Amino acid sequence: MEKADKIWMDGKLVPWHDANIHVLTHTLHYGLGVFEGIRCYQTKKKSAVFRLPEHVDRLFNSAKILGIEVPYTRAQIRKAIVQTVSANKLEECYIRPIVFLGDNKMGLNPEGVDVRVAVAAWPWGAYLGEDGLNKGIKVCVSSFTRHHINISMTRAKACGYYINSILAKVEAVRNQCDEAILLDTNGYVSEGSGENVFILQKGILRTPALACANLEGITRDAVMEICAHLKIRVEESFITRDELYLADEMFLTGTAAEITPVREVDGRPIGQGKKGKITDQIQKTFFDAVSGKNPKFKKWLTEV
Repeated sequence: MEKADKIWMDGKLVPWHDANIHVLTHTLHYGLGVFEGIRCYQTKKKSAVFRLPEHVDRLFNSAKILGIEVPYTRAQIRKAIVQTVSANKLEECYIRPIVFLGDNKMGLNPEGVDVRVAVAAWPWGAYLGEDGLNKGIKVCVSSFTRHHINISMTRAKACGYYINSILAKVEAVRNQCDEAILLDTNGYVSEGSGENVFILQKGILRTPALACANLEGITRDAVMEICAHLKIRVEESFITRDELYLADEMFLTGTAAEITPVREVDGRPIGQGKKGKITDQIQKTFFDAVSGKNPKFKKWLTEV
């Protein structure tokens, strides 16, 4: 991990190595906290944060779902994110805002625990590798099931939920795959360990419905807008495991993963076993958009 200089913490910028918390921090023990993953890209003019308002809205929505009252306004958090990127003089980076509970009280009842907020940013390249972006990755269906919608309220991007993702990811890597695909409790495709799923079948792009316990991804939504622009039909539906095997193309989306093609699922090649033409078209449009080359999607960019 390449460290930056400053982290925004509870209203002020502090040196990276001084952004510390107590060992009895409530979220460390119980997992009740929410976070976001955001990217900042270099454009011809300035660096720009991708879909900043949407990410901050989701952060606050996640907090609302879990009953956490954020002690700052959305405008203040947006400003803090831009300030953190600027202070670290980062042209391109990954940004991690997190809302967590402090150390003034322990126990399962979080009432009265201090709510704290931090924003960090650091350089981070392709999450699943440059080779993965170009040639596609190998994935496997996990033995671990995605959360049930009425057990952990899956519309929230919550800290503790990611134990499930870690277990799936570790299993996939042990099985010599790059990523895992989790099914929901009904056996339908939900999402990757940190990505949304898209498959192409007979010219129609399909993605799991949000009823399948997958997170409402912001890059997922961007792909839908891109497809509307490119006149590609998109359907939200229930997708079975064997439908993955029969897909003509497949890719994963997410802030970290961006648009990553899938070339193989459970040892079965997807299409020709490489990045497909539609995936390539969507991927190129996406990277043109985030780098400011396509004025159609200028609304997605907040300049630093």
